[in-house]
Amino acid sequence: MAQADGNTSPEKNKPRINSTKSEDELRQILERLDTFSYYTDSNIRVPFTKFRFGLSPLLGLLPGVGDFAGLILSLYVLWEARRAGASGRVKRRMIRNMLIEFVFGLIPVIGDAFDAAFKANTRNTALLRRYLLEQLDEAPKERFPWLAFGVFIVFFALLGWVVWRVFG
Repeated sequence: MAQADGNTSPEKNKPRINSTKSEDELRQILERLDTFSYYTDSNIRVPFTKFRFGLSPLLGLLPGVGDFAGLILSLYVLWEARRAGASGRVKRRMIRNMLIEFVFGLIPVIGDAFDAAFKANTRNTALLRRYLLEQLDEAPKERFPWLAFGVFIVFFALLGWVVWRVFG
């Protein structure tokens, strides 16, 4: 079927990614973000479970500066999204995820469990991947790990109770 301008190319109908990057460069950005997200959100496995956490929740354990340091680290994902040409909507959702993790991370014990379960960097990498794949007509979905969040709340509550009993 011919279009009004006479161009019948299916490439003409594809949405354009707002980037000067090639598809290979965009894939390299995603690979870097996957590695970054792995180390900040998932590189440590809780023994005898499938649950993983990373540097970000551990930083959150440092009173006062840990959550702020995690927020600063998360800015890397946003910077790469800008370089990849992500839309303003995607970047706003990334900022929202970063702020959710930061604000809830400030709550003692529960915030650390939330940090470990929410995994803002992994979510933001997935947001960028989904955006780029949608632009190329290929898209997956993600779910919130409620069970892991609940387990970590209990774990950090017990840890807090033990610390309170031993040192309190």
